[in-house]
Amino acid sequence: MAYQQPKLPYAFDALEPHIDARTMEIHYGKHHAAYVANYNAAMEKHPELAGRDLTSMLRDLSAVPEDIRTAVRNSGGGAWNHSLFWEVMSPKGGAPAGELVRAIDRYLGGIDKMKEAFAKAAMARFGSGWAWLTVQPGGTLCICSSPNQDSPLMKGVSDCPGHILMGLDVWEHAYYLTYQNRRADYIAAWWNVVNWERISALYAPLAK
Repeated sequence: MAYQQPKLPYAFDALEPHIDARTMEIHYGKHHAAYVANYNAAMEKHPELAGRDLTSMLRDLSAVPEDIRTAVRNSGGGAWNHSLFWEVMSPKGGAPAGELVRAIDRYLGGIDKMKEAFAKAAMARFGSGWAWLTVQPGGTLCICSSPNQDSPLMKGVSDCPGHILMGLDVWEHAYYLTYQNRRADYIAAWWNVVNWERISALYAPLAK
């Protein structure tokens, strides 16, 4: 079955003024849709892979046929990353709760230091890419970044592999209409729309 682009869980203008409606419309309707279409087109070349889900494909790229491996990495990665991105944002904003806030205190020194480290990772990513918050196999929280549409799902491309809780898109198409070259302003504004309720729920079954 072809990978389906998830329905956006809010209106294009729901995250304003932090992320403008036109950016959301282009980002979701053009960029994300193109990643999904290109990934599905690549997969059509290998019908024997029809039973494989996107997550498993990205976790073991070495097992993907060489002729479509780059397409799966780039377009499949872009499809997966953006599907998570919409999910971890919300017009309601909020704050981390429950086991997640205790883990942030324990492993990252509290919410303020976590935000500082996350913003640093996002700013340090040269060119296009993502910043991530992950849960390591031993339960430790980790912050890192990756280029292009790579992610900690992929073996050998990240210094904090594990379960992804949160990702921030720092490709220019994610913010340029409002923030132009001011990536730092975009990152600062983004905290106002982080869906901490959802991220806390993603962490709960992984808590140690």
